[in-house]
Amino acid sequence: MRKSIQKKISKKNLETTTGGQSLIRCLYNEGVKVIFGLPGIQIYHAIIPILDYPDMQFITTRHEQATTCMADGYARAGGNIGVAMMVPGPGLQNASAGITNAYASSSPILIITGQIDRDKISKDIGILHEINDQMDIIKPITKWQTRVMGAKNIPTAVQKSFLQLRTGRLRPVEIEITPEALSEHSYSPKYRRAKIPVVTVNRKSVKNAATIISASKNPVIWAGGGIHSSGASNELLALAEYLQIPVLNTPEGKGSISDKHYLSIGTPQGRSTGNSKDSLRDFFYTCDLILAVGTRFAYANPKPHQQVVQIDIDSKEIGRNHKKTLGVLGDARQALAQLLKIIKTKTKPKHNKKITFDKMRFDRYENPVNQLEPLASYVNALRRGIPDDGILVTDMNTIAYHTRTHYQTYNSGSYFTTSYSGNLGSAFPTSLGIKVARPKQVVVSISGDGGFLFNSQELATAIQFNINVVAIVFNDQSYSNVERDMKRIFKGKSLGSKLKNPNFMKLANAYGAIGMKAKNPGALVKSLRNAIALDKTVIIEVPIKQLPSPF
Repeated sequence: MRKSIQKKISKKNLETTTGGQSLIRCLYNEGVKVIFGLPGIQIYHAIIPILDYPDMQFITTRHEQATTCMADGYARAGGNIGVAMMVPGPGLQNASAGITNAYASSSPILIITGQIDRDKISKDIGILHEINDQMDIIKPITKWQTRVMGAKNIPTAVQKSFLQLRTGRLRPVEIEITPEALSEHSYSPKYRRAKIPVVTVNRKSVKNAATIISASKNPVIWAGGGIHSSGASNELLALAEYLQIPVLNTPEGKGSISDKHYLSIGTPQGRSTGNSKDSLRDFFYTCDLILAVGTRFAYANPKPHQQVVQIDIDSKEIGRNHKKTLGVLGDARQALAQLLKIIKTKTKPKHNKKITFDKMRFDRYENPVNQLEPLASYVNALRRGIPDDGILVTDMNTIAYHTRTHYQTYNSGSYFTTSYSGNLGSAFPTSLGIKVARPKQVVVSISGDGGFLFNSQELATAIQFNINVVAIVFNDQSYSNVERDMKRIFKGKSLGSKLKNPNFMKLANAYGAIGMKAKNPGALVKSLRNAIALDKTVIIEVPIKQLPSPF
């Protein structure tokens, strides 16, 4: 009886809110200040409550793919959890390309999608936006998923989502909510933020790793994107300098230490069979130990005899791609700090190897014999035109591929790729999300003509919300990588690769953006600097002929 009375008294002291109000309040309490979304009938009650929070921004996109690309860019640029909101069915499916990109890039984005009426789920009766087993469709590209049927369950769903988003390997999470759950009222207790458990690194594994590394004669570091997500750049540099270990970066790991530093020797080409013509690959195969940090190690392809020490937050990744692996499970920043502390008790600092690595760097970036033109000139133009602390976002075009190996990156989190997703057309909308997260930094995207037109409609979003980025479009009027491959494979034949493009200057002007044209690398440098000085949304078209393969 007393419990019943107490329950009634407690409820009297609580206000009732709609599920939508509860959702937005929970997100706000988790620190969410930006939501990228596209309104629709099943989520009206999730959108209107945003008006109650003047410092929370809802950025309306023009396509759901761009919505999740922007959320991905925002999250990876350190803006907090990237939140994307869309209707169910076709809305979620449109968004899936951007979700795939976030999944491949280990990016913490929260996808909030609607559902159909709860009494009609799985009935397959043809209701608007209905897709049977919607949650099953999203499972392969999300870390965790949940369906909310009633308003009272929303706070718990949000809390569990943020626990997933802030622990372990960072990847997308999905919440789908029925219209009734968003519109109906429920008692609204005070929201408690997700309690994030403290993760410690196993000291024994660190000691074992320190012993092996200290004994190695010719070690190398293989640094991945986990360096950026854990904020481990300083710790990585300290270890590398103490032992004079050169650093190879994956494309996702570029900028793990500055490319101005002599120990940063570059990014190798993609997967190799061991018969590589890449000098960095040749060097890699001479090393007796590889310290892999924050990388799945999928494209390293070491020789069977090479010893690997792998630091990763995800136990599933350790030793997955190489048998001779000693694993250190945990946060990269913590692990590297502990590793160096123990190494200092085992060995003295190594002699400076600047002369050796400067020669390797010269051969990589400056030796004319090793430069592939005109790719080298265009990549150098990008580097000269973009400020040292500027951000480059790359698509899946020929110039972008070459930036992976030859664009020098000076700061952590200043170079972004699609990772293994290979999501054509993602660079421009991703750059918008990055700019929202880092409004004071210069953000430049590079795309081919075909890729840019995947999401060119987001020029409207950029103008409406004053998101000023520079989008460079390399225009050869084709899907050039496809055409080049077809002609190579099929004795000069190709089909479906030629494009008829709009006038990119007029396209920019139609949206209210500024259009420029740069006909050569020198002109690109000038156009880039002029565009950056304007602090407006700018398209720079670069007309080119078909470029040689960078591989």
